Amino acid sequence: MFIRPAEIADEKLLWAMLYEASYARDGGMDSPDQLRDVPTLAHYVEGWGAADDLGVVGGFDGVALGAAWLRLFDAEDPAYGWIDADTPELAIGVAPETRGTGLGTALMSALLDAAREKFDAVSLSVRLENPAVRLYQRLGFVEVEGSGKVNPAGTTSVTMVLRFR
Repeated sequence: MFIRPAEIADEKLLWAMLYEASYARDGGMDSPDQLRDVPTLAHYVEGWGAADDLGVVGGFDGVALGAAWLRLFDAEDPAYGWIDADTPELAIGVAPETRGTGLGTALMSALLDAAREKFDAVSLSVRLENPAVRLYQRLGFVEVEGSGKVNPAGTTSVTMVLRFR
């Protein structure tokens, strides 16, 4: 397994991992390219490499199969797990064949270590039925009270936050 910092050249991988993370296939999308037409998802990746963007990429045998990244959003263009303009929102995705291998945990740990140096907290949005909720809880994320809302798939998503200080 390898983990390395995400680079501008990793934008295509980030689109692919956003496709996995957003359940876009379940929503009828055939390709990560279709996410570019969904503003509420596209802003997680579009123009990757801004000053406060932070991410990691990982995989096996030199093949990148997952990524975890975070970005700041503002009140005029908030993300699903938006808390405030100073708290970046985290996104993570791994290729289906790598689920259960520890890659997601390794990506999260590496990203959170880097984020701890730069931010006071990190947020994310997650569907309650997603098994990753347990990972987020183990890493110290807590649900933001009253954040539950029905997502486009008709299930409930919540915002979770991890405060470093």
